[in-house]
Amino acid sequence: MCDMCGCAVGSGDVEVRSVDSRASHRHNTQALVEVLTRLLHQNDEAAAHNRAHFDRHGVVAVNLMSSPGSGKTSLLEATIDAMGHRYRIAVIEGDLETENDAQRIRAKGVPAVQVVTGQTCHLDAQMVHEALHTLDLNTIDLLFIENVGNLVCPAGFDLGQQANVVLLSVTEGDDKPAKYPVIFRTADLVLLSKADLLPVLDDFSPDAATAHVRRLANAAPIQTVSARQVDSLASWFEWLDGLLAARHTAEATTR
Repeated sequence: MCDMCGCAVGSGDVEVRSVDSRASHRHNTQALVEVLTRLLHQNDEAAAHNRAHFDRHGVVAVNLMSSPGSGKTSLLEATIDAMGHRYRIAVIEGDLETENDAQRIRAKGVPAVQVVTGQTCHLDAQMVHEALHTLDLNTIDLLFIENVGNLVCPAGFDLGQQANVVLLSVTEGDDKPAKYPVIFRTADLVLLSKADLLPVLDDFSPDAATAHVRRLANAAPIQTVSARQVDSLASWFEWLDGLLAARHTAEATTR
């Protein structure tokens, strides 16, 4: 459990449900909530600082969030292969331990900074800020921030990114958006990943997953993709092209 993000903090009513009964207990957490509020305020200040860096250098920063094992790194590898000749790409990797994912990205010839978070279950803006000091933003068009695998805590921390992308693997339940609404509500794009496995799965419905996202009042695009099937990634590449084009247009109008 992370002591930094407040995921151990209970607020409001917690219900314990059984077939024929329901019990509620309200946590007395006012002091902890105040601590969390101060923490998030500090994070937002750091995020604003990161955003200013990105704006100054014309960098598009994309925050990738998902459960562990949803295919974020594989998606980045395929994206680098397809778009690395057109854009200067860099990656910040967040994991509790190891540099495994950063090494995979570096093998593609792309700079990657590994942030080892220890027991912290998410990246925060200060971690990203420290990682930025090891990168030359003048040489980057597109920065991917691969967050720690977690469908809860990363949603609460602004990193200064331009867009949030949430992956939902088809090997997970299609009701994950209903179970973890905050992270899917914040998504600017939802990717149903590992779609090459759909023919052998009978318990995941892309239509049901989409319906759950829509019930959160989120109209973000939802794409069904597979890092192993490059053709399925065309809409993902187009979406990224749109982000970069919008950045260039914004820069032109402020000159």
